[in-house]
Amino acid sequence: MLWTLKGSFEEKLEAASQAGVQSVEIVGEYADWTDADVARIQKLARSLHLRMDVLIATPDWGKRPVSMVDPAQRDNFLGDVRNAIRYAQKLDVPQILLMSGNTIPGRAHEEQYASLLEGAKRAGDLVAAANLTAIVEPLNSLVNHKGFFLTTCVEGAKLIRQVDNPHVRLLFDIYHEQVQIGNVIRTLTDAADIVAVFHVADNPGRNDPGSGEINYQNVYKAIQKTGYTGYVAMEYLPLGDQVQSLTRAWNDFRAAMA
Repeated sequence: MLWTLKGSFEEKLEAASQAGVQSVEIVGEYADWTDADVARIQKLARSLHLRMDVLIATPDWGKRPVSMVDPAQRDNFLGDVRNAIRYAQKLDVPQILLMSGNTIPGRAHEEQYASLLEGAKRAGDLVAAANLTAIVEPLNSLVNHKGFFLTTCVEGAKLIRQVDNPHVRLLFDIYHEQVQIGNVIRTLTDAADIVAVFHVADNPGRNDPGSGEINYQNVYKAIQKTGYTGYVAMEYLPLGDQVQSLTRAWNDFRAAMA
């Protein structure tokens, strides 16, 4: 996840490449890119032997009316999904990230969940027609995203199974799940068949794996035991030199998988 690195977008790509990363994820960086920008970024990424595998459908989702839990905002949300699909096709990005949005005060959880489910189904139809995948990410509401609606991978997995579309999958952020409710290994084991991406960071601090309370060696081995073949992405704030940090994180990951 390039937002966690320092420097210009180009410098972030170079740092990822130096660390031996195979692919990168972006959030809203693409929103203002012209076709010339897209061509330039693609050329640089190819020269660095990098792919891009995720971009977010709703840049600035916390500031604009694009919430999935509010039916009144669904047209705006789906408009953003369509725009993200266009950029994903230009950039050869296979996955589009969906955010539930924040809880609406005074409105029943069940009502908001029903809107989230309908929005995920509608987005799923759009990405399926484009032969892409939509991934839904729960975020913790205790530390990083106060008021966020979809806060656990337990409910996220329930949502994905109810959508019942192979083009809609779960993004399992290990850090967010640990902060919110813990029980990470059991939950990821149960959900692995519908996960398309795992995100890695330690707690507290959202820093390097191994710097906090999460036993990542055991987590990696649990992921491997499920037969998982999707993406694993580092989404942490590096301590010290970012290239050395990422290199160490990937070496630890590969050692656990070996």
